Amino acid sequence: MNKKAKIASTCAACALAAALGIGVFSLRKSGSDELSLEETTVTSAVTEAPPEPKGVPADWSTGLSYVPDNSGITARARSLLRLNPDICGYIRINGTMVEYPLVKDPGEIPENTPFYGPEKYKSNYFYLDHDLDASYKRAGTLYLDYRDNFGWDEKEQSENIIIYGHNMMDNSMFGSLRRYRQDYSFFEQSPFVELSSNYKDYDYVIFAFLITSGSFASTDFVYWNMEELDSKEDFDAYVARCKRDAMVDTGIDVQYGDKLLTLSTCYANEDNSRFIVVARRLREGEKPGDLSSVKHTDEYLSAHQPQTETTEAPADTQS
Repeated sequence: MNKKAKIASTCAACALAAALGIGVFSLRKSGSDELSLEETTVTSAVTEAPPEPKGVPADWSTGLSYVPDNSGITARARSLLRLNPDICGYIRINGTMVEYPLVKDPGEIPENTPFYGPEKYKSNYFYLDHDLDASYKRAGTLYLDYRDNFGWDEKEQSENIIIYGHNMMDNSMFGSLRRYRQDYSFFEQSPFVELSSNYKDYDYVIFAFLITSGSFASTDFVYWNMEELDSKEDFDAYVARCKRDAMVDTGIDVQYGDKLLTLSTCYANEDNSRFIVVARRLREGEKPGDLSSVKHTDEYLSAHQPQTETTEAPADTQS
């Protein structure tokens, strides 16, 4: 899709960078008056769906079974939208504690805005420490960047959906993603991500996970500003950087035109580093839960071909 407007001022850019840098437990001010964020999760949502009366569904937290209704909005999304107008989807990763509704950050929030309360907030800040019902919660909610598009029209969806969540010590939010970097074999057990919009279910396969900087000042890989990878050059550069710095060579083939998903959480507060997990949407013919059905690169397949043992025929013997 076409490029969206990026952050216009340095001040706003710094605020965004801080918002992405979720750390261990809390929000705190640094000497530069920027926020240093620590392990917490946030949620975000799409607003194409017609708003419905607010009210907490009794079964929203149990993981609803659902099917699309005639209006195109799934029953689960319709139920969650009664609780929070920012709901935009749902995420689940087998083998982890990641199974949550998603919200889309609403952008800047003026004072005394209904639902959000009396305070004002910068973009990508509200859900750092608020629950789905807008009450205070230190762990926050999983949220999409306010510039992401994850609506019903797949042609208009962002090429790279970015979701932020706190790295909580109790493994809630994105805390359990640490399993990928602590035990590389875990990728073989849980290589897929289930991601639903308010309209449709999608499946993704992880192709890289890596540690990177979360600071403008110390990196040329500003992944949090890379939602709209419209050109092949931008797309290939993002994928190449992720694969270059990846902890494991997964061998997953990624090509321009694939839809990407980036999950971002804190790694270390001392150097403002991030741990990100990057996946691509499954293609036609690829099956969720079956890694052997997923297209791998020719180089990877060649390097991982099973070695066949050859035995020489016994030499002729003379009687």
